[in-house]
Amino acid sequence: MNDPNGRVVMLSGATGGIGAAITRRLSEDGFRLSLGVRDVDKAREMFPDFEAEGGLICRFEAGEADTAKAWVDTTAEHFGRIDALINNAGILRQVFFDEGDEDLLDELWAVNVKAPFRLIRHALPHLSETGSGRIINVGSTDAKRYRAGVSVGYAMSKHALMAMSHAAKAAGWEHGVRVTALCPGAVDTPMIQSIPGVTPLAERIRPDDLAEIVTFLLGLPNNASVPEMVVNTRLESGL
Repeated sequence: MNDPNGRVVMLSGATGGIGAAITRRLSEDGFRLSLGVRDVDKAREMFPDFEAEGGLICRFEAGEADTAKAWVDTTAEHFGRIDALINNAGILRQVFFDEGDEDLLDELWAVNVKAPFRLIRHALPHLSETGSGRIINVGSTDAKRYRAGVSVGYAMSKHALMAMSHAAKAAGWEHGVRVTALCPGAVDTPMIQSIPGVTPLAERIRPDDLAEIVTFLLGLPNNASVPEMVVNTRLESGL
C-alpha cells in the first residue's frame, strides 16, 4: 500500500458535505492537501487550523478556466509535487426533455465535465512524475445507467465524467497514474434534499463512508487498479 505521508492531494469542492469529510479524513491520515474552493473565506472558517498546519487553500471556480491552471501551478510550486487529484466538485440541475433550459445544461457541463477535464489536463504531467499518481473522479450511480425521474442533463454530465476517467487512465497508465470513477448513490448532503422522491435519510450513504473509500483507493499500489467503484444505496440489477 502507498504511504500517505508526504503525498500531496488536490481536492475540489472541499467545503461541501463529501469534500469536507474527505478533507478531514485525509488530513488525519497524513496526506498534505491543496483545497480548491469557490469561497476561500468559507473554507478558512470551516478548517481554521488547516493552513497553519501546512495545508493550502486556493480559489477554484469551475466556470473560470484560468483558475484551474492557477490552482495546479500554485500547488506544484508550494509543495514541489502533486500525487493525487480528486475531482469532487459537482452540481445537480433539473434538466429533462420537457423541463429546464439549456443554460442549466451548460452549467452542468461547465462544472461536472469541463472543470475536471481542465484539472486533469494540467495536473497529469505532475502526477506522471511521481510514478504512482492517482485521480479520483466523484461521479454517481447515474453515470452507470439512466433511471426514470433523474435529471437527464445530470446523467449526461456524469456519463461524460465516466468516459473522461477511462481516457485519463489510458493517458497516464505507462507513468503509473491510476484513475477511479467513484460512483455513489444518494449521499446525505444538502444537494439532494429538495429532490422529490429522494432516498430516505436512513438509507443514504454517509460522507464519512465515502471518505473511507477515498483513502483506501489512494493507498492501493499500481498493480491494483480500480477503474470504477459503484457504492449503491438500493438494490439494482447490475449495480
